[in-house]
Amino acid sequence: MTKDQIFTRRRLLIGGAALLGAAGVAGTTASLIGDGASGTTAPPAAPAAGPAADSALPPSAYRLRPIAGYGGGPRRRKLVRPLVRRKPFLRVNGRGRTIVLTFDDGPDPRYTPDILRILRHYDVRAMFFVCGEMVAQYGDLLREMAYDGHVVGNHTWSHPLLTKLPRRRIYAEMARTSEIIDEAYGEPPLWFRAPYGAWNRAAFQFGAELNMEPLAWSVDTLDWRAPAADTIVERVANDAAPGVVVLSHDGGGDRSQSVRALRDYLPALLDSGYRITVPQRKYA
Repeated sequence: MTKDQIFTRRRLLIGGAALLGAAGVAGTTASLIGDGASGTTAPPAAPAAGPAADSALPPSAYRLRPIAGYGGGPRRRKLVRPLVRRKPFLRVNGRGRTIVLTFDDGPDPRYTPDILRILRHYDVRAMFFVCGEMVAQYGDLLREMAYDGHVVGNHTWSHPLLTKLPRRRIYAEMARTSEIIDEAYGEPPLWFRAPYGAWNRAAFQFGAELNMEPLAWSVDTLDWRAPAADTIVERVANDAAPGVVVLSHDGGGDRSQSVRALRDYLPALLDSGYRITVPQRKYA
């Protein structure tokens, strides 16, 4: 079987298992299906530096402090005229102690490959909310995400503050990103996250038109401030709880501490009985 055939078969398997829902805490909770963990506890060795890791990418000037989102009433999608949610999901609902790990602003060849290797080592799945301009340069990393079964979401093309843009620009930022994700990942995104967590009516409307559900977060690691890895680990440990969505970053600046922190808190979460999973949609 060729590499392309393997890729196509894997995408069909992943796509065929997709389910969508809004259950649990009213309007703030997305339903999910869990992925198991290998149970391995030894952390992977740090990968050797290569040309991609050594490439210098200046931190993007448009990365600002995230703005917290809020939950709203449950909405169901219709095939002809999709209903528009007023507020994003903040949590997930699943059996047992489930947590969703999300990474924003990538893919970045300096940090994303390390994160993928760590997740692969522990056999867990995560969500990556990617920026279109980064996918245009490093689309091969999305193919790797597809192989490993991770979920890729839309984080706009250039990470602007949507509340300051005209409607036509908002739509272009979202639609263009969905198109390039479809090309690189193998299917269009089903989830959307507004940059900085700054949502407005146009973002919800266009997201629904593009067949995406809005997902925010309930635990912010504050890694965008570039704190020490121990600080990030402490924040995750203190706020870990069933159903939380953890916000981290694999792009948009120096994320070396985010990678180090993941090596520590991921096995700790698994040892504590948490199941790392991703939300799946009922209606595509």
